[in-house]
Amino acid sequence: MVSAELMLGLVFSISFIALLFAAWLVRDVLRRDTGTPSMQAISDAIKEGAEAFVKRQYKTIAILSVLVALLLFGIYVYTGRMELAVKTSIGFLFGALCSAIAGIFGMYISVRANIRTAAAARHSVAEAMRIALRGGAVSGVLVVVLSLVGVAGLYVLFGANPQTTPFMLVGYGFGASFVALFAQLGGGIYTKAADVGADLVGKVEAGIPEDDPRNPAVIADLVGDNVGDCAGRGADLFESTAAENIGAMILGVALYPVFGLNGVLFPLVARAFGLIASMVGIVCVRGNEHEDPMKALNRGYYISSVLAAVFFGAAAWWLLGEHWTWFFYAGLVGIIMAQLFVFITQYYTEYRYRPVKEIAQAGTTGPATVVISGLAVGLESTALPVIVISISLWLAHWFGMQSGIEHGGLYGTAIATMGMLSTAAYILAMDTFGPITDNAGGIVEMSNAPKDVRQRTDRLDAVGNTTKALTKGYAIGSAALAAFLLFSAYMDEVAHLTGKAFAVVDLAKMEVFIGALLGAMLIFLFSALAIRAVGKTAEYVIKEVRAQFRNKGIMEGKVKPDYAACVDITTSGALKNMVLPGVLAVSFPVIVGLLLKAEAVAGLLMVGTVAGILLALMLNNAGGAWDNAKKYVETGVHGGKGSDTHKAVVVGDTVGDPCKDTAGPSLHVLIKLLATITLVLAPLFI
Repeated sequence: MVSAELMLGLVFSISFIALLFAAWLVRDVLRRDTGTPSMQAISDAIKEGAEAFVKRQYKTIAILSVLVALLLFGIYVYTGRMELAVKTSIGFLFGALCSAIAGIFGMYISVRANIRTAAAARHSVAEAMRIALRGGAVSGVLVVVLSLVGVAGLYVLFGANPQTTPFMLVGYGFGASFVALFAQLGGGIYTKAADVGADLVGKVEAGIPEDDPRNPAVIADLVGDNVGDCAGRGADLFESTAAENIGAMILGVALYPVFGLNGVLFPLVARAFGLIASMVGIVCVRGNEHEDPMKALNRGYYISSVLAAVFFGAAAWWLLGEHWTWFFYAGLVGIIMAQLFVFITQYYTEYRYRPVKEIAQAGTTGPATVVISGLAVGLESTALPVIVISISLWLAHWFGMQSGIEHGGLYGTAIATMGMLSTAAYILAMDTFGPITDNAGGIVEMSNAPKDVRQRTDRLDAVGNTTKALTKGYAIGSAALAAFLLFSAYMDEVAHLTGKAFAVVDLAKMEVFIGALLGAMLIFLFSALAIRAVGKTAEYVIKEVRAQFRNKGIMEGKVKPDYAACVDITTSGALKNMVLPGVLAVSFPVIVGLLLKAEAVAGLLMVGTVAGILLALMLNNAGGAWDNAKKYVETGVHGGKGSDTHKAVVVGDTVGDPCKDTAGPSLHVLIKLLATITLVLAPLFI
């Protein structure tokens, strides 16, 4: 048996090394050239807008978090659990704080990396790519470190009892989920409202190019990339890693007679080793001027994945004794599943492949057929991922069962989730790469840089679109595994509280069926409210842009648009419109649990998770395919920019924007929030 001191010491030591690595990345990015004065002025406007939005957003989230913490404290006191009241409330606030830090700091670096990427693109695609990836890697590394240190630190603070303490950590997971939901939702509403407003009035009505400095909404659009894709996605994956760590530790308690402390702390050690693999992959990314930048990024991912597999095997051999090989195979299932999700998402969202080309071809007959074709692609794209998830869960469970250990199958699925999330730092680096390169392209366009510079940033922007789509696929895949893990943890929590076995959820019971039906309904209602919020906020932006375009001096380039007005309008609209869907998501499972009790909540979790996975896949992939169909036409096919086909695919891209960047990513968070909130409030449902 390995001592707790050694395992936790290793986790904290690797986390400290990773923080030093992140600091080195920050230093490396910030020492780079910041370009011309006109580039710097545009970058400063993006930075000011992003920081102003995040400040107002997180002030709202902080108030809501304190209110929820007080409510949690009161609930646990009411049920006669004073110790849990204190620890759950503290864990919730600490999880919320760590989630906020992860999102804010990632955005802080991204709005400083964009100008440096744009400046580097004046000379080299390879150098610009390296700066953008390293800027994104700061967020990726920090997210995993905060998850590790937060869970491990609370484990020590709450007494380090391997059989009881993991159940006290669920508040931390709920805090992470709570902040992630509002960060992703608010940022998603902001970014897509600004994008829709800029595109519909600028490109479709006025006929001016994307990122044209005459468009009053262009700065708000560039700000949105950072607050949605950087801050929002950072909080999303932070929630995934934190919730998975806690859920796997709870399942490890059930195997305490077999593995002892090792089984409980194995998730933290495995995650720390995966962090090392991601850091090596980030450093190894190199490219050249003539190679597709996506190939260089993929090489780094393959290196990270291979190293993660090796380290995972080493951790299993070290901590899981004679049964380590079966659980190592389960971990490999998760790593391979991550690779498959990347390939599947590339197929449905890259314009090298059939689905996106079909949408572009549909654009030759108008916007209606573009929308129809995109919907078909989105619906089709749910099939392969679901098959991959199903096979992966079955294999991981089977490998766990082969160990001969009671509950080994469930622990195998937990191990697979750890495997899939072992490269989370690298995946998040690729995700943040997207908005950094998008911003760099906008800075180059607005500063009237030479055409060859814009061509370089366009290459990177096209790759960035793909990496953002890949991360969404990865996030929903990891959410699917984590949700199953957390569902199992909820069942264990109820059994722990009642002292009775709780292994079967009977959908034939009327109240359980109702709970399941309500869970599916919540997914669709939440998505409707999120998409409607984008539409409402976009209306404010569109009216403002149209009003400013009435000034002929703006269109002639003689008068500078009022960018700040659009930034402020979008900020106010996003924050106002995020409240209703956010409150619905948090309160709904609580109401169902109070009225229909624990087994009905299990039904809600089951069916809500299934519906959420399917709808998120459909929205993410349809939106990504519409977006890249537009990019494909802009390369010159079917008439290129300015053609009727281009106008048609711009409409499709506009329809897809709230799907892929607001509702879809928010569903990743929602399905995990449902699990963490029911874990925390399980005592109320007994």
